[in-house]
Amino acid sequence: MIAKIVIGQGFKGVVNYILDKSKGTELLESEGVRLKSTETIIQSFVSQTEMNPRLKNPVGHISLNFSAQDCDKINSELMVQISREYMKQMGISDTQYIIGRHYDKEHPHLHIVFNRVDNYGNTISDRNDRFRSEKICKELTQKYNLYFALGKENVKEHRLREPDKTKYEIYYSLKTIIPQCHNWDQIIKGMKEQNIDVTFKFKGNTKEIQGIIFNKNGYSFNGSKVDRQFSFSKINYQLKINNDQLLREGQQLKNNQNEQPITMNVLGDFLYKVEKYDDYNKKKEEMNNAPQIKRRKGFRM
Repeated sequence: MIAKIVIGQGFKGVVNYILDKSKGTELLESEGVRLKSTETIIQSFVSQTEMNPRLKNPVGHISLNFSAQDCDKINSELMVQISREYMKQMGISDTQYIIGRHYDKEHPHLHIVFNRVDNYGNTISDRNDRFRSEKICKELTQKYNLYFALGKENVKEHRLREPDKTKYEIYYSLKTIIPQCHNWDQIIKGMKEQNIDVTFKFKGNTKEIQGIIFNKNGYSFNGSKVDRQFSFSKINYQLKINNDQLLREGQQLKNNQNEQPITMNVLGDFLYKVEKYDDYNKKKEEMNNAPQIKRRKGFRM
């Protein structure tokens, strides 16, 4: 189970979306709203926001999505039960809400719209909501023995719409390119070959890098929005791991020189990796030392 959270200003659009008959909507549960019509539901939400007019974004919209592999386990009654537990743990209580199930996709999913102005005029906080939501989703998935999705690798790319389609293309490119790189120049070059531009965000007027942005097809995404593992700091850390691995391989090759003959394939592979690493750190020094490796018995030309 995964959740997507959106905070907004107006109830009309989201209520109309959730109750859209073309999506085969089933209204599963409601609290504190008049159900005579779509218009009365909207007006119920709007009226309560007047208790806290300073809150600019009173609309809370959450979609709960279950794996298609859970179709035989999930029914509307269980979805309501899980939704209640999810909202309670998220601190969404004493407020108006509706829960609508849609049938327009192959996986079971529902939408919750709630009023961030509670019944007493207080604001329901959205602080760290995505972090808290992720943790709660994992706990509920485990509690109800639901399927743990493997992440973006299971995405059906042909079903994606923009801008999600472009974001997934960037994700897949980063997933492929970063493990092969040892510095940012290599990443930028590799992404450029995939028609993806890389720009950096700097702190004020300084040269201190704060973040990274990937651009493709007219869309721009912060690295962490593509995936948390692709923030600037986490990519930097992965480059360090790649370089540490390269150095370990070099040390292992050096140790093996006294134990067995060096083949051209082994040497060539190592020198190629050294050249890649040297683009980032002391290329000339390492490459000047490379020809000094002596030929030994068994060294084949």
